[in-house]
This record gives sequence, C-alpha cells and structure tokens, in this order.
Amino acid sequence: MKKRVGLIGTGWYGKTDLMRLIQVAPVEVVSLCDVDSQMLQAAGELTASRQLSKKVPRLYKDYREMLKEKDLDMVLIATPDHWHALPMIEALQAGADVYVQKPTGVDVMESAAMVAAARKYGRVVQVGTQRRSTPHLIEAVNDIIKTGKLGRISHVEMCCYYHMRSKRTDPDTTPPATLDYDFWTGPAPLRPYNPMVHPRSWRAFMEYGNGIVGDMCVHMFDMVRWMLDLGWPTAISSQGGIYQDKASRANITDTQSATFTYGDLNLVWTHRSWGNAPDPDYPWAAILYGENGTLKASVKRFDFIPAKGQTIHRDFVSELEQYPGDRTEKDLEQHVAPAIRGHMKDLLRNIASRGKPVADILQGHISSASCILANLALKTGRTLHYDPDAAPGGVVKDDAESTALLARPYRAPWEHPDPAKV
Repeated sequence: MKKRVGLIGTGWYGKTDLMRLIQVAPVEVVSLCDVDSQMLQAAGELTASRQLSKKVPRLYKDYREMLKEKDLDMVLIATPDHWHALPMIEALQAGADVYVQKPTGVDVMESAAMVAAARKYGRVVQVGTQRRSTPHLIEAVNDIIKTGKLGRISHVEMCCYYHMRSKRTDPDTTPPATLDYDFWTGPAPLRPYNPMVHPRSWRAFMEYGNGIVGDMCVHMFDMVRWMLDLGWPTAISSQGGIYQDKASRANITDTQSATFTYGDLNLVWTHRSWGNAPDPDYPWAAILYGENGTLKASVKRFDFIPAKGQTIHRDFVSELEQYPGDRTEKDLEQHVAPAIRGHMKDLLRNIASRGKPVADILQGHISSASCILANLALKTGRTLHYDPDAAPGGVVKDDAESTALLARPYRAPWEHPDPAKV
C-alpha cells in the first residue's frame, strides 16, 4: 500500500526532498502546506506532474489543519529553522513518521523536545544531514577510516568559505499579498517585513536560524561525528563576529571559529564569507588529520593523502542516467541528489523495521544543539560544558546564564515545547 505523504514548507529544499522521495518510492503525496500561496500553488502543480497518480495534493496554509486529518503516514518538514519543532512534534502526535530538515530546532530545548516526542510516540525520524547517506563518503568511512589507514586521529578542521552571507541592504516594506508574514514569523520575534527574508535569505538573520554555524557547520560536524563515532563534545568555545561586511542588513557573523573538544581530539570549525578559500577544491569540507595520513572530505569528493604511498581520490557519484529528471529540475543541487535519495531509502527501510535511521533524531539533536551551543559560547564569551542528562533538555555546567539561553523566548500565542512535557 502506498504511503500517504505530506510536506510542510514547499520552498527550495522542500521540493528537493519531496521529488527525491517520489523517485525512490511509490508514495502518494496527498497534502502540501505553506504560508506563501504562490509557492504552494507551484509546488502542487510540480507534484502532480511528478507523482504516478498525477493528482494535485490538498493545499493548506495552516499545518495544524493539515495534520488534523490524521491521514498521513509520512510528513516532510522543510520550513525555515524557527518552524521545525512545532510542526514536527504535532506530526508525531498525529501518527506520522517524519523527515525533518537540519538543524533540528532553533534552540537547544526545542531540539531536545523533538527527541523526547519521537521517543514518546514511537515514531521514526530522519534528519536531513544527508552526508551520512552520501555514496563517496560512505566509501571513505569504510575504506579509509574503518580500515585504519589514517591511524590515530587527533585533529579535524571543518570549514566553509562560501560567500553566502547576504550583502543586501533592502529597506523594509509591505509583505506581498501572497505571503502571510505574521504566520511565517510564528514564534520568532516580529520584525518589519524585509524582502531579504523570503524566500531563502532568512538565513541572514539570527531571529530565524543560527547563522552559518547552524546552517553549514551542522553538516560537517555531523559528518565527522558519524565518521568517527562521536557523541557529545565535552567543551565548546567560539570566537567571531561581523568583521568584514558591516553594510549588509544581515546580522549573522561573517567570520567565526568554534572548537568542539573530545578529550585528545578536537574538531575546529572556521567560516569566512569573504576572501578566498585556502584550498579551492575544498571550500566546504572537513579535513581529518591522522598519524598516517590526511583525509579531505566534501560533498563533491574526497582525497586520502597517506604519509607514504599513492593518494586515493573519489568524486561524487552522479545518477543522471538513472534519474534524468535531475538534469532539468530547477535549483536542484545535482551532486546532492544521490545522497538525498539514499537518505530517503534509509528512512523507508527503518519505517518498515521500526528501527533508527542513520540520521536518527538523537543524532540530529547532538549535531544541531552542539552548533547552537557554539553560538551561545560566542554570545557569552565563555567555554561551555553541556550536560545533556542533568535535566530535561540539559544544562550548561556551572553556568546559569548560559543554561537560561538554551530556550529562546517565543512570541505569543505560540508556546515553546518542553522536553519534559511533550
């Protein structure tokens, strides 16, 4: 029997995720939800053209109305980050298994509540950290790391040098008639509408996400944790700010580093949204340093450079012959499509077995919350030692101020989820 699927958030990655699911499973997409009516209508037409039934899904503005039907087996969530937690928890309560985009929550307590809800309701949740399902990276894990070719690893550098921080200076204006801006803002602080925020450029504002650390570091940090089988870091610190581009209305950092400590191993993140990348082949990557060699890994390739012997190089695996629709799909990152398909297949297998997928909600929580904590370390100017088990949602040891920052205030009438009460 076909699984009945709904999507909340029909923008760039919502459509990307949904189309990959349609490619790998005979699902029926019955519901789409978005607060932008124009975007929603276009997604309905695209979905009808791609799914086997050719039916246009039911269209909703309010995710609560969509979930109230309680007729969905799977729900995909690809909203801006500040809208991940509430729809996901309600989807679980409605009996659906979930694919939710990273980062899990916009604050640590949101993210912890998402884990608690998944466990309470017995649902399967896959987080969109699809490096864990990237074919050439799986090869790197199996053939380079697990075979011991690197030897002991004591340092990892993670980086992003993309010029992705918005340089726009648009004045505030009236929201378009097709967008319910108050609903779009939801639990976040209500700013005057600015065309920078929708679509996609909301990432330029800390009100809706966690900057480049929450957007890009979470992928590389999660990838390294998966590769090296790491859990929570024992200490997190961060430095940075807006050093270069002070003219833009963006309020996320343009320069930042963060250190995640694991005993005799440290993982160091650096982003800089200006200037040149030190290695143009690896502008967004992780570099693992072992006693017997170095592994450079990115979404497009990997290189193992041994202390002695020949370099091993692999590129991403294209599947354009098998999935020719990838060639023409608007805004699709073709090199990422195989990883998303693999991620969807892994989710479907674990829905069938009721197991934990490769990017289970707990793994997504550890990676997301650690990156959020890096931003809190920058904000407070302190090294943070987070204990996830000391209380529901965790505490920052010996730091009441930082512990109080684990949950952001919600705008009324929205209520912040409580990991102890979901």
